[in-house]
Amino acid sequence: MADHKIDDILNRLDSDLPQALDRLLAFLRIPSISTDPAHDSDVSDAANWLADELRSLGFTAEVRETTGHPMVVASTPQGTERSLLFYGHYDVQPVDPLNLWDDPPFEPAIQDTPEGRVIRGRGASDDKGQLMTFVEACRAWKAVHGELPSGLTLLFEGEEESGSPSLIPFLEANRDELSQSLALICDTGLAADGRPAISSQLRGLVGEEIIVQAANQDLHSGSFGGLAANPIQILCNALAALKDENGRVTLPGFYDGVEELSDQLRSDWEALNFDAGEFLSRVGLKNPIGEKGRSPLEMLWNQPTAEINGITGGYTGDGFKTVLPAEARAKVSFRLTGTQDPEKIRAAFREHIQRFIPDDCSVRFHEHGGSPAAVMDTSDPAFDVAKQALSEEWGQEAVFIGMGGSIPIAGDFKQILGMDTMLIGFAKESDRIHSPNEKYDVESFVKGARSWARIIAALR
Repeated sequence: MADHKIDDILNRLDSDLPQALDRLLAFLRIPSISTDPAHDSDVSDAANWLADELRSLGFTAEVRETTGHPMVVASTPQGTERSLLFYGHYDVQPVDPLNLWDDPPFEPAIQDTPEGRVIRGRGASDDKGQLMTFVEACRAWKAVHGELPSGLTLLFEGEEESGSPSLIPFLEANRDELSQSLALICDTGLAADGRPAISSQLRGLVGEEIIVQAANQDLHSGSFGGLAANPIQILCNALAALKDENGRVTLPGFYDGVEELSDQLRSDWEALNFDAGEFLSRVGLKNPIGEKGRSPLEMLWNQPTAEINGITGGYTGDGFKTVLPAEARAKVSFRLTGTQDPEKIRAAFREHIQRFIPDDCSVRFHEHGGSPAAVMDTSDPAFDVAKQALSEEWGQEAVFIGMGGSIPIAGDFKQILGMDTMLIGFAKESDRIHSPNEKYDVESFVKGARSWARIIAALR
């Protein structure tokens, strides 16, 4: 494989670091908060800033309007190399509570900390700093080669932090343009111990709200207790029966499509030496729970879950009130793995709840989203190529990891555009994304850009 002058590209990235940081700081100064209508113009400004930056490098770049915030689409001419779609998002989370920020969130700065130099500001890690690592890699590539890598398409979204309402319609409307050989997503992080990682599987999600209705009014517990149905008790009985004594979910067919770990993943995950007790100690706990016979990382990344996220009913104010409530509510979510079908899980859950509802009571359900898990085909040679490139840059073996959360766009790329995704990012758990004082390590920015340069070269 040709080296594509990789050493020259890496040297260019190193020498251009002060200018690259200045560009990132300028980008971070734009308060592109997608959830707040007061910042609609700022979101548009960020899209235009990004498109202008990409055009200056030689990309064909456009700001595409949607029913919400715009998309930025950029591309280079197709060549004989493998075509790639790179995705990131330029919108950011709100900054509340503002009083917990040490410095104004949209006055970013490079700071020295005991852990090293960091880029401080809203969006530094999620996701402006991350997406700019790829842009800077492309900039260095052009400086050395005189032209950008061929076969690149860039898609930058402005609504990721507000649920991506325009994304699926945009993918469907632009399927031919956006469908490439492989997708790359940068909105992820390093492994917990700081080594580089490729996230190869993401859990899906099903959300349901349940409302159990009993009497037509709240009842005095002295007059009706012991005789009238109590919807809180009904709901608690149904929810308690979701799991057996071994921690397994009891819904019929729930584990259909859940696969055991491959030898490669098991080896990679064991190499992380994950300490569940230490992980839980960060939130004031110490004892892992869950399905018996499973390792902690299996339970976090490869096993599905059923979790009660909220439950309400009756009197919850100060003091005490002896009532049997007329209704009770709960919110339940399921994290899915493998090829579990969200709609089958939803149907099985509703049937489960219905079995606990007395004839003179009723239940209503409200759907709160559903998406399947995303499992990448790591037998694609590109995954091993990228893994090797990351290992060379970081000086330690890169690993395939799972993610307990969901990044729906990876599944959307698979379902709508028909391509797998490599999720490679350089964030750290300490980056405080979505929280005050968000930061991104300068090392992550530097080595992130160098990593992308190596990966682009390796995939040529």
